Amino acid sequence: MRKLIVSEWITLDGVFDADRMGEWFMPYFGEAKATYIQDCHNTCDAILFGRKTYEMLAPYWSTKKNNEDGVADKLNSVPKYVVSTTLEKADWNNSTIISKNVIEEITRLKELPGKEIMLEGSAELVKALAKADLVDEYRLMVHPIILGSGKRFFVDDFQASGLKLAKTQTLDAGVIVLYYQREK
Repeated sequence: MRKLIVSEWITLDGVFDADRMGEWFMPYFGEAKATYIQDCHNTCDAILFGRKTYEMLAPYWSTKKNNEDGVADKLNSVPKYVVSTTLEKADWNNSTIISKNVIEEITRLKELPGKEIMLEGSAELVKALAKADLVDEYRLMVHPIILGSGKRFFVDDFQASGLKLAKTQTLDAGVIVLYYQREK
């Protein structure tokens, strides 16, 4: 069975606001962080998105033709699944819309042979999948800054119990990655 990996980039206070990445993500960018991002994408053979994250990433990455940032080729070739009840078409290469029976469809995807399924961003979708106990691992790239405001990944009613710390990884400029796996 494939594992569903939630990969999130957040601040120390849980902000993952893409509109403010210039404040918290870019100042801490370095070679180790770039390698980590490439490695994460190389371990998956499918990516799962919520509609908002998909609509943010698709216009940018779908135009890349020279393997920009070492991940463009992977992002453009890997099967992508976008969960949405409103999206009518998904034009990014190899994209499929899941609009009904989301929990059943994600469960079916996990049962197919293959590598990991990565879920990036998409906090509302992660919350629903965590509630359904479908998330196998959280990889939190934590940046050493407290913003105090912004879109937060973990909202008040987010529940994911029974996690164990499996690994930590130190990157550039005080950025760490925490790997939490579901207790079985």
